[in-house]
Amino acid sequence: MRRRNQRLILIAVVGVLLVLAAGLTLAGLRDSVVYFYAPAEIAEKAQDGQRVRVGGLVEAGSVKQEGPSVHFVVTDGVATLPVNYRGALPDLFREGQGVVAEGVWRADGAFQAERVLAKHDERYMPREVAEALKQRGEWKGE
Repeated sequence: MRRRNQRLILIAVVGVLLVLAAGLTLAGLRDSVVYFYAPAEIAEKAQDGQRVRVGGLVEAGSVKQEGPSVHFVVTDGVATLPVNYRGALPDLFREGQGVVAEGVWRADGAFQAERVLAKHDERYMPREVAEALKQRGEWKGE
């Protein structure tokens, strides 16, 4: 076998290994990607059982504590989304404030949150929520 053929075989083997490594990396990362949706978008864009983030404002009068479970409604001004959460809420969580909930979307309209994040001061709004409000022309920020 000539030296030229050996180099071509080596390059082909290295190329196949690189493609295989890239494929395995992307397959592993696919499970860790979490998409953000506003309540108005989630029903049409998210799939049943998909892990997503949803953000907006906690609707006034919607927070109900039932033992360790908390039920509240997140709104973006267009649509509302009922959220179920089991655990301790952040200290800054309250009605009328911005919130991002991460969890699992179910096609029956329920959102089971596994983590709830509340804003940390009066000027902060999650980037995704601000962008969603800007797209609808409802942004009242800077």
